[in-house]
Amino acid sequence: MKKYQVAGIGNAIVDVITTVDDRFLEHMGIHKGIMQLVERERAETLYGAMKDRQEASGGSVCNTVAGVGALGLRTAFVGRVRDDALGRFFAQDTERTGTAFVNPPVKGGELPTSRSMIFVTPDGERSMNTYLGISSEVGPDDVDDAVMADSDLVFLEGYLFDKDKGKEAFLKAARACRSTGGRTGISLSDPFCVDRHRADFRALVANEMDYVIGNQQEWTSLYEANDLEEALAQAARDCEIVVCTRSGDPVVLIHDGRRAEVPVRPVAPVDTTGAGDQFAAGFLFGLATGQSMEVCGRMGVIAAAEVIGHIGARPKADIRALFRAEGLI
Repeated sequence: MKKYQVAGIGNAIVDVITTVDDRFLEHMGIHKGIMQLVERERAETLYGAMKDRQEASGGSVCNTVAGVGALGLRTAFVGRVRDDALGRFFAQDTERTGTAFVNPPVKGGELPTSRSMIFVTPDGERSMNTYLGISSEVGPDDVDDAVMADSDLVFLEGYLFDKDKGKEAFLKAARACRSTGGRTGISLSDPFCVDRHRADFRALVANEMDYVIGNQQEWTSLYEANDLEEALAQAARDCEIVVCTRSGDPVVLIHDGRRAEVPVRPVAPVDTTGAGDQFAAGFLFGLATGQSMEVCGRMGVIAAAEVIGHIGARPKADIRALFRAEGLI
């Protein structure tokens, strides 16, 4: 038995969440409903304007790994934080929730710890303003071969593929994990990131990945396809397990050419932060415990539906109990 059932590598970001109205967004010049990268000075201005803020360790793959850990599996997260107040908070909060934070905060780090200011409006839309800071500097030196080799599943965050050292880190992690019979996958994360690195992404998917999760826009971008079915057909030729989320339409899962579709549950959103992250958590729980693709998809949909029903990117309900109520475990 390996030490970790699921390990993730991603941006280590402190999520700072508050509720506002649309007038606040307009006053502060915040673009509604998207994730926007901001510089350090802008980040400090927005942070200072937040009232009744909640802080939590975050970042897409970190949220996913935390969700898997909450379901009872052994988990680890690899990310880069500075040895500052937010970095120490991130490390402690990650460990507190039951996930091993593999790398200690960097003393004298080159940049501050990353943070994302998330403004949630009454319609449930979240407007994210992210200062990447030190988290985007993850490289091969941050990846311990032994940790990757001692993990059943490794999950990678596509955002980190924007830098060459991130690409090197991913290759190192994938090869170490697969060398001991583990499986490695990636979240495509962002269609613009896919656009910038299409050839490298396609080589990674075809040669190094066992499973890939993306949405409709990311898959069509990856294969420069005219429609989703064309993109998924190409993806299924390249990768053993292909997962596509479709914004309210059924999730498509393809395993060795066999296709399953899982309907999405209609839920009035309170905060859509973390929906994709927790879908991935449910899916990975199913994959790690040997479930069928349909059950993996159903678990992902249940976890995503729960997290959009409240403020915050991580589940508050007992997701295992929800799975049990559906007869999935």
